Amino acid sequence: MPQITFWGHSCFLLSENGKETILLDPFISENPLSPVNVEEVKADYILLSHAHWDHLGDAYDLAGKNGATIISTSEIAKQAIKDGFKAHAQHLGGRHKFPFGSVKLTLALHGSGIAGGHACGFVVDYYGKKIYFAGDTGLFSDMKLIGELDSLDVALLPIGDNFTMGLDDAVIAASFMQAKVVIPYHYNTWPLIEADPKEFKTKVEDKTGSYCIILDPGSSYSF
Repeated sequence: MPQITFWGHSCFLLSENGKETILLDPFISENPLSPVNVEEVKADYILLSHAHWDHLGDAYDLAGKNGATIISTSEIAKQAIKDGFKAHAQHLGGRHKFPFGSVKLTLALHGSGIAGGHACGFVVDYYGKKIYFAGDTGLFSDMKLIGELDSLDVALLPIGDNFTMGLDDAVIAASFMQAKVVIPYHYNTWPLIEADPKEFKTKVEDKTGSYCIILDPGSSYSF
């Protein structure tokens, strides 16, 4: 049974016993909410939504130690390859098959953190379960299409405002996605992005057909 583990801010680990692990936006060593030591982290694939410091995080260090493949936009992947790491380049709207399933890059309304690039989100098909990771993004109406094109088991949505969607916009995003389960992230790392996940949960379950699960850093959800 696939499992998703939250390590604070925007960092998640997808895992299943004995199978490939996928790390999303591995901001760990400088993350004040992280419950893990970066030296203990193992991953086969690292998905980077963009290259801002609080998302790129420990990606290069972990890719080097684990021989992991970085999956991201062309600009980020090419920079990773130039720096000596394994990477697979994709771009917005493109899907590629991997041993665990597939990864599709989606639009994200945010800065790229790298010259000439784009930020992105991901739809990950992980052993038959579909997970949408929004990255850092504002609300956009084409989120409806993401939910229509892929029947989502889990949608991971930022709620912290200021740099991303705020709580109420994220509720609208959840109504667009119609995922079975919604999990919030990118909140309460610093005072500037404080948000109440319990309020988000109440609004999601009142206004959408989704169930909201709040994960404390270090906790997991199996699905």
